[in-house]
Amino acid sequence: MMKLAIASALVGSAAAFAPAPVTRATTAISFSVDSMPGALAPMGFFDPLGFAEKADEKTLKRYREAEITHGRVAMLAVLGFLVGEAVEGSSFLFDAQISGPAITQFTQVPVGWDLLIVTFIGFTEAYRAQIGWVNPNDVSYDQPGLLRDDYYPGDIGFDPLGLKPEDPEELDIMITKELQNGRLAMLAAAGFLAQEAVDGKGILEHFSS
Repeated sequence: MMKLAIASALVGSAAAFAPAPVTRATTAISFSVDSMPGALAPMGFFDPLGFAEKADEKTLKRYREAEITHGRVAMLAVLGFLVGEAVEGSSFLFDAQISGPAITQFTQVPVGWDLLIVTFIGFTEAYRAQIGWVNPNDVSYDQPGLLRDDYYPGDIGFDPLGLKPEDPEELDIMITKELQNGRLAMLAAAGFLAQEAVDGKGILEHFSS
């Protein structure tokens, strides 16, 4: 069960809610520390190691793309930890044989599912790359992973519920909320993993003890 949850988390990098508008024209999207959302009081723009300060606009876009992607994966991973352990022994999948802490459930899924999961992730990541990244054949060797000028980090145009606001200010607020939740989820997922690795107990087991 946990294996499917982790796979869903990985796919989330390509199939999560897109927080910003994509313009498929050739108009470049301005991206700078002063204009990018994600800063909240009292911390403001938190960059103690000065990564953003040393980065040009293209590098800054890659940083934000990485942050939003990892945040989405982490949010789904946290959910996967809790759901995977909550349905332990009662799921209709795999005869309800998968059990134990979430970090051990991944290896309990039958081998045949691995190829299917990896293939699905590959297709979705290839789709994301085609939308956001410049073709490697058109990029200089010293600019690996170059994002398109008209691509806003995290926006692959996936918004089936129509949640994306039209107003730019409301959109910035929603982007900031997603970033903050993703940042918290990254810390939570790391904490869950570390805790289970230390004592071999599931997260829900810790809550009930």
